[in-house]
Amino acid sequence: MNRIVYFLFVLLGLYSCREAEKQTAERKPNVILVITDDQGYGDLACHGNTEIKTPHMDRLHGESWRFTNFHVGPTCAPTRAGLMTGRTANRTGVWHTVMGRSILFEDELTMPHIFQKNGYATGMFGKWHLGDNTPYRPHERGFDQAFYHGGGGVGQTPDYWNNDYFDDTYFRNGVPEKTTGYCTDVWFDEAISFIEQNKEKPFFCYLSTNAPHGPLHVEEKYSDPYVKAGVPKERAKFYGMISQLDERLGGLRTKLEELDIADNTVFIFMTDNGTAYGAAFDKKGNLKNGYNAGMQGKKGSPYEGGHRVPFFVHFPEGGMNSARDLDFLTGNVDVLPTLLSLCGLSKNGGLPLDGIDLLNTSDEEIEERILITDSQRIAVPKKWKSSATMQGKWRLINGEKLYNLEEDPGQHNDIAMDHPAMVEKLKAAYEKWWDSQTHRFDKYAYIPVGEGKEVCLTAHDWYTTAEKGLPWNQVLIRKGLEKNGKWQLDVKKAGNYKVVLNRWPQESGLAINAQAPDKEAVPGEYPFKNAIAFDFVRGELKVGNHKMEKRLKPSDAYLEFEVPLTEGPTTLESTLWTRDGKSLGAYYAYVSLIESI
Repeated sequence: MNRIVYFLFVLLGLYSCREAEKQTAERKPNVILVITDDQGYGDLACHGNTEIKTPHMDRLHGESWRFTNFHVGPTCAPTRAGLMTGRTANRTGVWHTVMGRSILFEDELTMPHIFQKNGYATGMFGKWHLGDNTPYRPHERGFDQAFYHGGGGVGQTPDYWNNDYFDDTYFRNGVPEKTTGYCTDVWFDEAISFIEQNKEKPFFCYLSTNAPHGPLHVEEKYSDPYVKAGVPKERAKFYGMISQLDERLGGLRTKLEELDIADNTVFIFMTDNGTAYGAAFDKKGNLKNGYNAGMQGKKGSPYEGGHRVPFFVHFPEGGMNSARDLDFLTGNVDVLPTLLSLCGLSKNGGLPLDGIDLLNTSDEEIEERILITDSQRIAVPKKWKSSATMQGKWRLINGEKLYNLEEDPGQHNDIAMDHPAMVEKLKAAYEKWWDSQTHRFDKYAYIPVGEGKEVCLTAHDWYTTAEKGLPWNQVLIRKGLEKNGKWQLDVKKAGNYKVVLNRWPQESGLAINAQAPDKEAVPGEYPFKNAIAFDFVRGELKVGNHKMEKRLKPSDAYLEFEVPLTEGPTTLESTLWTRDGKSLGAYYAYVSLIESI
């Protein structure tokens, strides 16, 4: 670390200590954490992209401390798990975005829970992606107020039926509520309302947009300027979603000024992984089109472009209101421990953190630090899979290829043979990291049943060893993907249970053999159409080792079973058969306790 950066650390450390002493007499700082979805490091004008227009993000960049070597998971849910817990995502049960492996283990202590215990009002708006059932939902993990969509994106399988970014139905503390307007506007409006309600006391606001995650659906007034400038249509819509988001970001900052709370607010802007649509690469890792700030790789990649993202911190009362580039190795797991220090919070228990407090870590520790990220996306993590082991300028990819970013920022020249000592050092660090978490890999975030209300299970959370083809969004539900899997359940009370199986969710009003009508999205080009019709004639329910089969009558709207369940963990699997011999799992199952035994 250079002397200038070390001096900045000292200044911030002094501020942190001074603030900790004054917390009893003065109000603690507010915290607003804005995280966008699938926007990469290169998808901002301030990072050298000459196609995109992001004036408000650029202004924030010019008034913030910018951590230019900041790393997250290469995909959505793992980044959020590490952010919310300060722990490596694989430890928390979240190493995938589906398959029940995007549900945050119940024993994990979360960032909002800590803020809540320290007297903060807490609110989250937008994308959660860490569990859609009790006790994993955001309002059960520390948020006083939560308004969110289901699953990992609007229009995914756990989301409310037919949501398409405009005039959707979202969940307010678990209860469906119809909205008017574009999704990004809804999240910002809700966040501003929360801030206005709590402006007289410290608050933590987690604003997690689903934009610019696909489907690429946005008003044409935002995408047309890019189309007219010659940007390919898909990327033009992606950039249009970012421009709309940028506009709302500027409005939020103006509101903080109007409320006279901007100076005492820690305002953080980051994204969750590398770009999804802003750049394309050939098989050799060379950029074909778009912009990626000179990095190889995009969302899902272990290369730099898959997990290095923007991270800006603006905090006037903390001296962080002018441009500072901090180039040392940092990551999403560092956000929680740093906020604990910056806000003078007490953690009081919980599992050990993997991140470091950036305010109180020596330059020697920073220089020696090794940070690891990976992308698993399978049932059980596999050693070395899609991994990046990082120290300073060095990157070891998948335990095999070594790169020096100072000499080769695009990671094209593997120099592992020239630096065997560095390879062995990084491999040893990875081995230690790996061994410290393998005991969590056979653990499940079981979905409890029998505690009260009917539980909705969706195909999004099927546990399966198949690596591809899960019906994780409503387009695939309509297409009738012929796949299956198991739900991991925890039966809280022994008794007789009702299990209802259907191809469609309850709110759709569709019977099991109905064909979903087309739905044209207005405005834009994201229609729900061409649903495949099935003629189901029988179904099977398997709970643990117990099987039940039932014929489907022509008048049946769904298949209903009554089954005795014993207390404790079990699996539930369903199979529907068509008249012509096709089979698939019921995409939706509803489980409720009839009577205790």
